[in-house]
Amino acid sequence: MTDIGKSFRMRRLSVTGDGRYLFVPLDHSVSDGPVVSQARWNGLLRALVDGGADAVVVHKGRARAIAPDILRHCALVVHLSAGTVHAADTDAKVLVGDVEEAVRLGADAVSVHVNLGSDTEHRQLKDLGTVAASCDLWNMPLLAMIYPRGPRIADPHDPALLAHAVNIAADLGADLVKTSIALPMERMAEVVNSCPLPILAAGGPPDGSDLVSHGTSLMLAGCRGLAVGRRIFSSPSPSSLVARLAAVVHAADAGTTPHPSTIATGAA
Repeated sequence: MTDIGKSFRMRRLSVTGDGRYLFVPLDHSVSDGPVVSQARWNGLLRALVDGGADAVVVHKGRARAIAPDILRHCALVVHLSAGTVHAADTDAKVLVGDVEEAVRLGADAVSVHVNLGSDTEHRQLKDLGTVAASCDLWNMPLLAMIYPRGPRIADPHDPALLAHAVNIAADLGADLVKTSIALPMERMAEVVNSCPLPILAAGGPPDGSDLVSHGTSLMLAGCRGLAVGRRIFSSPSPSSLVARLAAVVHAADAGTTPHPSTIATGAA
């Protein structure tokens, strides 16, 4: 099989091999500033792994600083997009790495950020397509982080708009897609049913309510996983919170049947 490398990597992205995913993005250090102090960094990573996170998402330089023994049961996703809160256009994203660099770092996947409706949407879409082509050459899974976010977006939680966003990810060659939740949340099932890719719901509940209950509802709506960063790394006990979320994501009754795309890639 020409895609055997991608099959192996997709399998590593789901610790239990069930084609469901709990990702912890830690790329905020570029966009917003340090996630935790340097003294706490390795401890945080170990807590995420011990809790059962399937993957962490970091930028390439941060990946170089991770001791190999830390990610013994956790996949590495290298994020290729960047932008900061200090920019004139905070919705703009640029590529700051490439797939070949991620391969050299031992990454199991790469991710690219697209803000649908932003002033630079056209460049971000081009970047997604370019990275997807490179991922095909290297048999590297691609996570598209695609959100309705910009001056032309009236409601970033509109189910029809989210369905459009996740299908852009599918059409441009992603293997997984991370996006915002639909509101009301029960309409997330419409977004899931519109798309051939596994969908990872981003973040926690907008009202700050219980994260585990929120994750349970999303998994029952058909999402194939959760991608939670800030609510985890700012928690007083990241390991226990990850463990509770991992139990939700990998529960025997989470969802219904294996997603077609996980069957195709050998992840389920």
